[in-house]
Amino acid sequence: MITFGVDGQSLKTVAAHLAAQENGKLLKRELGAKIRKALQPAVAEARAGILAMDSGGLPLDGGGLRAAIARRVRAQAKLSGRFPGAKVHVSKRGMPRGFELAARRTNRRKGWRHPVFGNTDVWARQLGRPGWFDDPMRRGRPRYRRAVLEAMETVARQITRRV
Repeated sequence: MITFGVDGQSLKTVAAHLAAQENGKLLKRELGAKIRKALQPAVAEARAGILAMDSGGLPLDGGGLRAAIARRVRAQAKLSGRFPGAKVHVSKRGMPRGFELAARRTNRRKGWRHPVFGNTDVWARQLGRPGWFDDPMRRGRPRYRRAVLEAMETVARQITRRV
């Protein structure tokens, strides 16, 4: 999970002003949608990063790990609560073969261990593609942060025009 350092307090303030409007729920939903749309390039980069990982060409039971991880990369916008903000993250739920930490393990340099199929006494160390998620997020952080701030500014201008 990578957060983009948008000032949570200003996001909360914009959301509070939206809620005070006549159609506040709709405006808040619209702000969330604009923020998620602003983060779509980050989601696309992360998905491309995991899908570029070498698969080894082996047949799998239960679907491909890389495709499952790519499907679960999402942009989120939280407009209320204790820690409002915007983030791109990968859900742990629904990974094939019960490997809930697949995204985290394929992203780190250390890899993971697992028993070799058909032989529980033999273990193998497997590496993913270190940095497939973190590297593009760090490189694009200023760009994504600007896009989220622009989305907030757009909605804030809409509020001031209506008042």
